[in-house]
Amino acid sequence: MTAKLPFDITRSVEILKQTPYTLSRMLEGLSPEWTASTGDTENWSPYDVIGHLIHCEETDWIPRVEIILAQGEDRKFVPFDRFAQFENLRVKTLDDLLTEFAHIRNINVEKLLLWRLTPDHLSLPCIHPEFGEVTLKQLISTWVVHDLTHIRQIVTYLAAKYSENVGPWKAYTSILK
Repeated sequence: MTAKLPFDITRSVEILKQTPYTLSRMLEGLSPEWTASTGDTENWSPYDVIGHLIHCEETDWIPRVEIILAQGEDRKFVPFDRFAQFENLRVKTLDDLLTEFAHIRNINVEKLLLWRLTPDHLSLPCIHPEFGEVTLKQLISTWVVHDLTHIRQIVTYLAAKYSENVGPWKAYTSILK
């Protein structure tokens, strides 16, 4: 069993900073047969995932942090469109998306660090349209786990491309199960 980590903003930023680099190293230069979108909203390609991550950077994580920190009268999150990438990004190359993601993520991590969040900030609540009351700590933790989830999603998608080619080794490749 994996040891659990207590929340720490510095550790969170470690992952948030590495995600664009990790995805660029993994995906740059791959042929479209590996990465192109098929428009399948149930089985996202790497192109779809990177588009989704950009949309999250623009409309989800930092805008929601700002709502929480403002603690204004209306502390409700606007519902998030998890499928917006299927409408918004069709004309860009994957390399363009990777560059855009790295740029916007860098800006957002810098904003996050400039706030110098305290434990009091991290316990501030807001209202999520689906889950009810959530805290800033939960939002930032989810941002980190969201990145890791989509890295796993991309790797699983890529592995599935060769699932019929591995023959009997499929029994030993847990990613294909």
